[in-house]
Amino acid sequence: MGKVKVTQIKSGIDRSRRQKDTLKALGLRKINGSAVHEGTPQIMGMINKVNHLIKVEQL
Repeated sequence: MGKVKVTQIKSGIDRSRRQKDTLKALGLRKINGSAVHEGTPQIMGMINKVNHLIKVEQL
């Protein structure tokens, strides 16, 4: 699928532990923080779980 750039646009405060752990696993710590990942099915599943907190760009 190629690479995807994931940027956190909303806070993880007041979210479930599972969503916080998913943000951490994606390498996101702060708002406007970004991480680049391969578009594997595992990563895409994590992105779908927190899609309301992040912005995704194809590279």
